[in-house]
Amino acid sequence: MPRDFLKNVSDDYDVVVIGSGLAGLTSANILGRAGHRVLLLEQHYKLGGLATWFLRPGGHIFDVSLHGFPHGMIKSCRRYWNADIADRIIQLKNIRFDNPMFSLTTTFNRADFTSLLSTRFGIPLETVNAFFDTARGMNFYDDQSTTTRQLFDRFFPGREDVVRLLMEPITYANGSTLEDPAITYGIVFSNFMSKGVFIYQGGTDDLVARMKRELEKNHVEIAIRSPVDRIVVNDGQVCGVEVGGRRIGCRAVVSNANLRTTILDLLGPQALPADFVAETEAVRLNNSSTQVYMAMKPDVEIDPATGDLLFTSTAATFRTDLLLSRDISSRTFSFYYPDTRPGKPRRHAVVSSTNANWSDWAELSAADYEASKQELIDTTIDALEKYVPDARSKIDWVEAATPRTFNHYTQHQLGASFGTKFEGLGVSRALPQKIGGMYHAGSVGIIMSGWLGAINYGVIVSNEVDQRLSSGQPVG
Repeated sequence: MPRDFLKNVSDDYDVVVIGSGLAGLTSANILGRAGHRVLLLEQHYKLGGLATWFLRPGGHIFDVSLHGFPHGMIKSCRRYWNADIADRIIQLKNIRFDNPMFSLTTTFNRADFTSLLSTRFGIPLETVNAFFDTARGMNFYDDQSTTTRQLFDRFFPGREDVVRLLMEPITYANGSTLEDPAITYGIVFSNFMSKGVFIYQGGTDDLVARMKRELEKNHVEIAIRSPVDRIVVNDGQVCGVEVGGRRIGCRAVVSNANLRTTILDLLGPQALPADFVAETEAVRLNNSSTQVYMAMKPDVEIDPATGDLLFTSTAATFRTDLLLSRDISSRTFSFYYPDTRPGKPRRHAVVSSTNANWSDWAELSAADYEASKQELIDTTIDALEKYVPDARSKIDWVEAATPRTFNHYTQHQLGASFGTKFEGLGVSRALPQKIGGMYHAGSVGIIMSGWLGAINYGVIVSNEVDQRLSSGQPVG
């Protein structure tokens, strides 16, 4: 008989959290620590969402997606998880750029970028400082009509090389484009510029294991392979979920599923005002990505001078359409050394990431899909050989992931890697006012994308849920 993953699950909880991405995990942990009875339901067999890992023959372990986040992750993990996790966050100090406009290495913080822009790129120091101060002063309530391109034109007119330096890493971090609101760039850029780029030392397999132990310590109950079929609403209030043929009651639901999936599928249009449904339907999904995972043979070592993160491009200029094109010209390589992913035997690995359109992969036949993945692998290794000579002969395992891969494993609509575009944040924040006890936390509005954005959004939402539960509001 198939295993019953809900066997030990009770019939009623204070909170049900749907999905175990970083926002869902953090919400569940905070609410469990506050003393609420919490059930975490995950449709996959692993926790973590896009912040998880997989194992391949030869003992090769890969993080599902590339990770680089701001210094603020240390504070958030220490406060909302534990010091054990926070103390394993380390800085990546060797960030490289290589493209037809320039080739350079940076520690990726404000001091180093100020020096680069003023000396190497010849931008007046007062202009550089004014740009950084403007970006740092941006917040969600600022003007949303100014685009990122207009922001750059204000400070660096005609300087496509400067745009490339300042824009490429943020596109990698959260999917921003030149056409998006400037605040979606400025807020994220300023976070990174505080103290640089950081990574979790040990990989996401270690991170997820430590998070699971912390959840269990805080009495959060976890059920994997448990996809939610429906969120149950009565008289405008959440009262439970349907999962695995069971109805489980609760006073609040936190959905870490995709925003559109949460509202249009799990709740359903009939549960919400027509104008809010229309607003949700108008929310645009962000783009997806492709990844190529490459593990080196046990005796192969990559020179640390190759870099930690390497932003490469053969395109003459930085253009959004080129970033998303099937004819890939820009790749971000993430190098995993034994000190960033400790273990025995010592391993070196490389993961390549490129932004991608769902439409370029969705309708391919089985044969064309496999051929396209192989082409992606071959061209990626060709590009890598410029930086790791004879890389093809040094690779022990290689495979590729596409937007279809992410859609299959995470169930995110269109395989969206960065959730929704900017307008999704307002819809997500308004959901509890439409249905009592219903909350959403996840990657929305690209300000709330990436590791830090997801964790901090989980914090915001869990505090609101805690206030509701502590007020004694009844089940709907």
